[in-house]
Amino acid sequence: MRTAAEFAQANAAWAPVIVFVVAFCECIAFLSFLVPATVFFTVFATAAGASGLSPLPLALAATAGAGTGFWLSYVVGVRFGPGAGSYWPFKNNPDLLKKGHDFFERWGAPGIFFGHFVGPVRAVIAVVAGIVKMPPLQFHLANWSASFVWGFMFFYGFGLFGQQLAR
Repeated sequence: MRTAAEFAQANAAWAPVIVFVVAFCECIAFLSFLVPATVFFTVFATAAGASGLSPLPLALAATAGAGTGFWLSYVVGVRFGPGAGSYWPFKNNPDLLKKGHDFFERWGAPGIFFGHFVGPVRAVIAVVAGIVKMPPLQFHLANWSASFVWGFMFFYGFGLFGQQLAR
């Protein structure tokens, strides 16, 4: 943990940028399979807190990255409609869209909110919302409120935890 805290402190100016990019990749349909960010965020946020970095800019960067990634995934779903299933990763894993669609049918707009917190669904729920033409206002309210909670849960929560560890 000490090495991670030293790295966070030495690269403090880049921390929000790194957090934004990782959150964006974690929440965009086609990249989330390649960037599993949950462990990274837990360690990075704790290390940042232990190094004395303020958790607020990191939480805001995570919020912006997650919300933007989900929004772009929604746009992909709107643009390609059901044809999105013809592209990677859905082409190789047709069950992904089906599971996302089933989740969306069960939960509707709250499913967008909860989808931020459920790893396997996170990768597809925003695309499904676009495919089924969920009204944009409903999507954005659910997406941005969940992105805020998700970002602050990781970076404010684990950042404060890291601050306590450093004492």
